[in-house]
Amino acid sequence: MDLKTATAIRRLRLVSAPEAISFLLLLVCSVLKRTTEFNAVPVMGAVHGALFVLYVIFWADAWNRAKWSLNTAALYFVLSVLPAGGFFAERRLRREAEDAVIASRARKEGVVGA
Repeated sequence: MDLKTATAIRRLRLVSAPEAISFLLLLVCSVLKRTTEFNAVPVMGAVHGALFVLYVIFWADAWNRAKWSLNTAALYFVLSVLPAGGFFAERRLRREAEDAVIASRARKEGVVGA
């Protein structure tokens, strides 16, 4: 994995958890708006919207650079629209990056033909 691909995946990984948190907070704010006088939906909606747009941009960049299959790319996109999916996406992306580092070190040391 080259540096640009690793950077694209890292950016997607770093935005996925905050996007999931903002989605959950937006859901809480929506419930509070309907049950109390508290209305933070406009603020949380804007925050979540910005993070979602960043996620989609970083997702498209990672898909392009990492040459993911259509199934893998679709999985990461579907995880972005599920309330806690960003946490699962972050975990999978972290594992993918760690596996790439291990494979790179093994190739460098000539341990395997990975």
